[in-house]
Amino acid sequence: MKRREFITLLGGAIAWQQTARAQQAMPVIGFLSSRSPGESAGVVAAFRSGLRENGFVEGQNLAIAFRWAEGRYERLPALAAELVGLPVTLLFAAGGPPSALAAKAATSTIPIVFSASSDPVRLGLVPSLSRPGGNITGMSTLTTPLGAKGVALLKELLPKAAVVAYLVNPSNPSSALELKEALAAADTLGIQLRVLNASTEGELDAAFAALVKSRADALVVAGEPFFDSQRQRIVALAARHSIAASYAWRENVVAGGLMSYGNSLTESYRQAGIYAGRILKGEKPADLPVMQPTKFDLVLNLKTAKALGLTFPQSLLVRADEVIQ
Repeated sequence: MKRREFITLLGGAIAWQQTARAQQAMPVIGFLSSRSPGESAGVVAAFRSGLRENGFVEGQNLAIAFRWAEGRYERLPALAAELVGLPVTLLFAAGGPPSALAAKAATSTIPIVFSASSDPVRLGLVPSLSRPGGNITGMSTLTTPLGAKGVALLKELLPKAAVVAYLVNPSNPSSALELKEALAAADTLGIQLRVLNASTEGELDAAFAALVKSRADALVVAGEPFFDSQRQRIVALAARHSIAASYAWRENVVAGGLMSYGNSLTESYRQAGIYAGRILKGEKPADLPVMQPTKFDLVLNLKTAKALGLTFPQSLLVRADEVIQ
């Protein structure tokens, strides 16, 4: 081998080794989501935005390994274990309590940030919101009272409503807490609440068939990751059966749903990205309090209301934070 060729090969080997060392030194975030990638583009962008606020840019000084359960919660423990085994520098549990609980069960040493988890204390994720302790912290969405709010809003829209259906995923640990609040609200308003359970696509179709048979006047859809992964399907089913439905997230109304009341999912993910960046810089999850939303938005869709033959009362229109024409 000629001397020049040897020097070229040696230089290439050194460059490769330097690149490999740089990649090994680059922190890796394990992104564990109970949702699906197709409907999560907005929240993923928000998470990346939060990371950028702390100087972390994917592909430059950070890598992200994505794992999606696509609404099948039974897959989460294996996906969490897979990420822990890579290993990752930090684990981000996206998509509510199912992914957060799976992440917590998978590791007690790798820092965990969760997003969109309701009632993290009651679910056993943290002992305290102000002092989470351990290796986990994140964002609470306070979705537990949203089902009750949905019932009240539908009663305001439809004063004569006597029966309201409530769509819930029983495999979500937070569903029992939300259902309890919704049942109490319905009882106060003199409404019969009929619970519809769905954890799979087939069960969604069966739930809407049961809804029609029950002659329910309206429907509340729980703020739930599996339902997020089936957003278009649920909105289409509500339209097909001409049912007035209330949702927890604005995204459902943008997709054609009638109305929603809740906090911002994208803001929850952005704040989670900020927390992840702070932890990568050296802060500890135990010292970062669980953040709670301070703003809840009422979003109305006039086009959908017209298609259903409904008119929003002025009392709702004046309180709306956003009206989609």
